[in-house]
Amino acid sequence: MQVVMGIDPGAANLGFGLVRIEGSRMVALDGGVVETSPELPMERRLERIHSALAELIEWHRPAAMALEDLYFGKNVHSAMAVGRASGAAMLAAAQGGVGCFTYTPQAIKKAVCGSGAAGKDQVQRMVGTLLGLPELPTPDHAADALAVAICHGGGTGHQVAVESALKVSAGARLAG
Repeated sequence: MQVVMGIDPGAANLGFGLVRIEGSRMVALDGGVVETSPELPMERRLERIHSALAELIEWHRPAAMALEDLYFGKNVHSAMAVGRASGAAMLAAAQGGVGCFTYTPQAIKKAVCGSGAAGKDQVQRMVGTLLGLPELPTPDHAADALAVAICHGGGTGHQVAVESALKVSAGARLAG
């Protein structure tokens, strides 16, 4: 059994989702959004994101953090804010001893829906189905974060995390 934390990065609304993986079965443990006010200076927004994620990491003890990779569109300012939020999330993971993995939006959609061109509503429905949720996960950012966790936990990301954990524990045994 392992827990994967998925992150849909954003400075205003950062989605998070935690999924427990037991063999081929996945169960949602937690999910939601860390919201920050646009009136706050960026450093305060990042502090809020870091603090909330550090608390979730301490509480759930994930084996890995999977993040949606930055999609660089035409709005450079938005891309920078998303990159900064990703950095705050990665820092919280590193401080908690959790390895980070990134996936493109297309890879996430393909892992969850079978097609890299799937729409948001299709991803949301499949996340609900794969996790056996009684209702569709909301809001969108939380559903997207659960999709990132599923992507990591259901495929090659799961294998990479297991191999990484084995290397860390073997290194600890050698050092001790």
